[in-house]
Amino acid sequence: MPVEDPFKHSTLGSGVFYQDPWAALTWLEKAFGFEPSMVVSDADGTLVHSEMRFGDGYIIIDSEWANHIASPASVGGRNTQSVYVRLKDGIDSHCDRAKAAGAEIIEQPADQFYGERLYRARDPEDHVWTFAQTIGSIPREEAERPSGLTIEGWHR
Repeated sequence: MPVEDPFKHSTLGSGVFYQDPWAALTWLEKAFGFEPSMVVSDADGTLVHSEMRFGDGYIIIDSEWANHIASPASVGGRNTQSVYVRLKDGIDSHCDRAKAAGAEIIEQPADQFYGERLYRARDPEDHVWTFAQTIGSIPREEAERPSGLTIEGWHR
């Protein structure tokens, strides 16, 4: 019989690794509005594990604790993944907040052909974050027409 998760995690989360996870916790709260929900440290003050929430999702913020774990800052700024965050509203003001906190806005907020507005930002250790907000319900055929793309599966 399944045991209920006392931490109420969503079905999917992501781990994001930093050279300085303590600084990341502070910066992600200030810039993007993530809220720390668990922070575990050892007797020396080393961060062992932390989780932050945004809406009904969560991310784990951690250090480079093994040889196969790296912050983009440790590998020349290269990213092998990006975290996507869905906003209900206020995407332009969210972008302004991130920029004021020192995020590099690498893609300004812009409407997309499929009915979303999004922007992309780079954090102090070069992680790329994508924030999106639904601005309209576009039928698949309408999205295909201007894009020239063939789309299989749509808003299920």
